[in-house]
Amino acid sequence: MCSSNIADTGTHIICAIVDNDFLEFTKAKGNDLITPSGYFPGLVAGDKWCLCILRWLEAHKSGKAPKIIPESTNELALKYISKDVLMKYFI
Repeated sequence: MCSSNIADTGTHIICAIVDNDFLEFTKAKGNDLITPSGYFPGLVAGDKWCLCILRWLEAHKSGKAPKIIPESTNELALKYISKDVLMKYFI
């Protein structure tokens, strides 16, 4: 289950299965999730990851949002986007 707290400045509450379109999209926006860095292993298409809600929304508006895992996505996501839109991305 994705969760967020005061230390989570990105509000990582969307559980997604990332794909190459999203990974390249977010890399182009300055957030390289592909390259390993420190404790971060780097992601490849098919990996499950808790994504920042605002980046996911940006990807959604650009047609690049990955599918989400509803049972692992935090219900706080509904404060940012409607259930109807989220349901279109359910696996």
